[in-house]
Amino acid sequence: MQQTREQKIARIKAWLGSGSINIFGLPYAGKDTHGRELAELFDGILLGGGDILRNSTIPDRVRAIMNQGELIPTPDYISIVLPYLSNEDFKGRPLILSSVGRWAGEEEGVIEAAEQSSHPLKIVIHLSIDEAAVRRRFERAKTAGDRETRNDDAEELLNKRLEEYRQKTIPVLESYQQKGLLISIDGLPPREEVLNAIIDELSKKAAI
Repeated sequence: MQQTREQKIARIKAWLGSGSINIFGLPYAGKDTHGRELAELFDGILLGGGDILRNSTIPDRVRAIMNQGELIPTPDYISIVLPYLSNEDFKGRPLILSSVGRWAGEEEGVIEAAEQSSHPLKIVIHLSIDEAAVRRRFERAKTAGDRETRNDDAEELLNKRLEEYRQKTIPVLESYQQKGLLISIDGLPPREEVLNAIIDELSKKAAI
């Protein structure tokens, strides 16, 4: 018998518990949009590595790196971001992580920190879009003005962000794939279709 959407969500919530889901994708792939939706559906906490960094007290040298559209060194990233996973306010609730650990090798620290904080990493979602779609969405976002002001949204830095993703984040996804944690979702269809595809894939994982 085919399950309803509500039944799928209930199954996923039971499987997920206080665990975590990490979402990756190119800029403008919809990570934060779908992260917010999943956090609402599963009564979770949305945590973005970039948001944590932008709202933390961090050394000037680290902020300068961020403002160039580059990923900060792994030791700095681990010391600033990963302790957030153990926040007492998150206890007993699932974490929806938006691109936490984007540099090859950081995935091991994320897995360890998630486990130690009682938010074990259950699945990694890759929202797949191509670079042409990134540029279209970038132009629409500029026109609409529907994103908060961010230094790394400047047009001249977009190529840098894409190159950073190719060089540093693709190996992270490959590592998660080898660990059997990665699912890939087509991020190009309308938002509701993408969300339904995510729910379907998570429900399949929850049934294993």
